[in-house]
Amino acid sequence: MTSNSDSTTSLTSEIATSLTITDNNLSGLIKIQGDLVRQLKNENALNEQIQEAVDKLLSLINELAAPQAANDEDEEATGGEILLKTPRGTRDYEPAQMKIREQVFKIITDCFKQHGAETIDTPVMELTQLLTGKYGEDAKLIYELKDQGGTEKLALRYDLTVPFARYIAQNKLPSMKRYHIGKVYRRDNPRMQRGRYREFYQCDFDIAGDFESMVADAECIKIVIEILDKLDLGSYKVYVNHRKLLDAIFAVCGVPDSHFRPISSAVDKLDKTPWDVVRNEMIHEKGLAPEVADKIWNYVQMHGNADLISKLQADAQLKGQKLAEGALKELNTLFRYLTLYGVMDKVVFDLKLARGLDYYTGVIFEAVLTKYQFNPRLGDDQIAVGSVAGGGRYDELVGKLDPKQRRVPCVGASIGVERIFAIKEFQMKETKIKIKTIETEVYVVSAGKNLIEERMKLCSYLWANGFKAEMSFKLDPKILDQFQYCEKHQVELCVIIGGVELAAGTIKIRDVITKEEFEVPRDQLADQLRVYLEKLRVGCDGACADGTTCVCTIASGELEETLTKIGFEPYDVADIAYNSTIVIGGKNISLGGLLCENPK
Repeated sequence: MTSNSDSTTSLTSEIATSLTITDNNLSGLIKIQGDLVRQLKNENALNEQIQEAVDKLLSLINELAAPQAANDEDEEATGGEILLKTPRGTRDYEPAQMKIREQVFKIITDCFKQHGAETIDTPVMELTQLLTGKYGEDAKLIYELKDQGGTEKLALRYDLTVPFARYIAQNKLPSMKRYHIGKVYRRDNPRMQRGRYREFYQCDFDIAGDFESMVADAECIKIVIEILDKLDLGSYKVYVNHRKLLDAIFAVCGVPDSHFRPISSAVDKLDKTPWDVVRNEMIHEKGLAPEVADKIWNYVQMHGNADLISKLQADAQLKGQKLAEGALKELNTLFRYLTLYGVMDKVVFDLKLARGLDYYTGVIFEAVLTKYQFNPRLGDDQIAVGSVAGGGRYDELVGKLDPKQRRVPCVGASIGVERIFAIKEFQMKETKIKIKTIETEVYVVSAGKNLIEERMKLCSYLWANGFKAEMSFKLDPKILDQFQYCEKHQVELCVIIGGVELAAGTIKIRDVITKEEFEVPRDQLADQLRVYLEKLRVGCDGACADGTTCVCTIASGELEETLTKIGFEPYDVADIAYNSTIVIGGKNISLGGLLCENPK
């Protein structure tokens, strides 16, 4: 005779399986969760267990109703007029934000190119059947497109990895080292203050091909560390684990093979969810026995460095597991290579790292900013972005897509740029650094009326000589307005043309910050501008008009000590970027050598 507890376990196991395999919509999830609530009530389950299931059911119903309610509110609020807003989970980017993006993208792409990668692009939509079955429980987040009457069922790409595997299979490539920067789409519940959106960029670096064990894996982790160092986001750690080791742990703990991926998804939540919550999910939703869940906890709370490998190799239960032996051998090799690269001090061997995607087969890793880790006790009122990079080995994905099941092992890393943008924007606001959003070097100013054509000629001359230049589009702009434009947009130099200059065949050059002016022959203008711009960018000679040391020439590590010597209070400059300006004691201090506070 089947007991109530056995019946509930069977139902929850069935629900977990159906959630993983088939459900791609909230309506299906609601029906399944409703069945679970009714089953628990019929079996007179514990009140806490019933309430937990009811709460989850209500959460799903609210999630289903939220988009329609939002649409209804929008229509009601605007009286049927067009509502000027971005779709939920998306955003516009202002010029200052785009400047940050450009800088971040350049650092990332330069690093990818330094390691010999070539780039590709793929369509933002793929065949739906290509994407399903690759993302585990997150498959419900795939954006499926409305049927347009054609024969192809399409969906927006969820990531850049599956399209890359399709590209390798379709083109029959045996190997490739590629990077890809592009937008991906997820029907997620956005947390925009934490850099989570429904439309966002991914920056991927992948190595496809059959190579010596762990060489490519080590390079991917090395690239992540190089990028995070150059982005200067603060301290961080790269957590490393192995999917086969995790599977071996599940096996010795008594988890059925069919439950490996659902349980792995549950373990993956431990970085931001307390163990008791994850344990309840394993037992009441995934169908595990409590003692099995507790055995898993004994393992997944382990973390450390390479020394943990020896401890696990000596573990009595894992000794007979071939998966564990192979995984630990690979991790030992990986950590040896990372030590050779000089980055092992940034790496933590962490058994609770699982990575939720189904296609991972070997080493997995994830980079987390120490300063901006999510604290569940603080809720949403915090600057926390979770992981900013991750990746791993996926040796079977190409073979699953290839009609001839041709195997091409792959490993890759993905940089979470939206989360990095969120941190960079926060840092800019904290330091109150004004970002230059245009690249204009020279602004053409007219001192008099009816000189628009002369300004146009001068702009044409500057553009032909490679300068980034612009002018006012007004016929007779006020000279003060032109100077104020330069100050507002941080243009370094003005060239001024008026009746006197036209008659003399000269041009006046003006330093926007110091307001110093001098005339040069018109035929020497390009050469003189280059000399003066170079002088501004290299910096002053280290001596200011008042005899003090110019902060322009000081390395950031020496800045606090030097500022004290020249009369300023000590200031923490750890998070201030090179080439930026800070305000101390009411004075503007340039850190990049562009301008001296007290020029001669």
